[in-house]
Amino acid sequence: MNLIIRKETPKDYRDVEALTREAFWGAMGNPTCSGEHLIVRRLRTSPDFVPELDLAAEADRRLVGHILYAKAKIVSPDGRETEILGFGPLSVLPQFQRHGVGGALLRHSIREAARLGYRAVVIFGHPDYYPRFGFRPASAFGLTAPDGSSPDAMMALELFPGALDGITGKFYESPSYEVTPEEVKAFDREFPPKEPARLLPIDALAEKLPEATLAAFRQHGLRFVGKLSCFSRRELLAWDGVDEAGLRALNEALAALGLPEKADFSKREGDR
Repeated sequence: MNLIIRKETPKDYRDVEALTREAFWGAMGNPTCSGEHLIVRRLRTSPDFVPELDLAAEADRRLVGHILYAKAKIVSPDGRETEILGFGPLSVLPQFQRHGVGGALLRHSIREAARLGYRAVVIFGHPDYYPRFGFRPASAFGLTAPDGSSPDAMMALELFPGALDGITGKFYESPSYEVTPEEVKAFDREFPPKEPARLLPIDALAEKLPEATLAAFRQHGLRFVGKLSCFSRRELLAWDGVDEAGLRALNEALAALGLPEKADFSKREGDR
């Protein structure tokens, strides 16, 4: 595959929104799209938008992926604000996923962000995916969400050594990321009708998982297999009823379905 990464142009806008809708359709336990395509449109007109980091990926002259960044901030307990970056959505057409497109966009954009002089990147994303690019749980840097929580899905990457030394506090992303279901529903009417995806229920793994592991998933409200992507291996192991044997059984089941496994990045910190 001949992949080219370039800046997004206005003529790409509609195609990128449609691509983003396809990329997130049925993802993370949602049968449709949670509004990532609307976020893309809003970010482009936001004062937080970073046009130099609005990038598209082409394969054989076909648009197959996209990423964009926005300015964000960390507010320290003493009220001091530090500007950093957030990014997303990172979108890849379903038929091109797991072919290196997302990784290529990430690596290229991270290098550009560092070259432009930005300090760090903080995101909410898949905790089984982003650590391979150097992201670590934001809690390791003393960072939390505005409500004080710090799930493993919240991750940070320093763009130069020591970039976050002495900087702790709450992370605030651009307000453009805040969309309501009503706004998403209205925006989605601009696109061709699409049937909701059929989500794989967590009970589909009943015969492959220890009973205690399956019970733990149910107790934590995991109705669909896709929702597992929101939790790290470490977080799952902290649940009563989930142990290493249960995680091994889960990974075998996920592998059989062609889905990403729950990775142990504590042993792979050098993997980029």
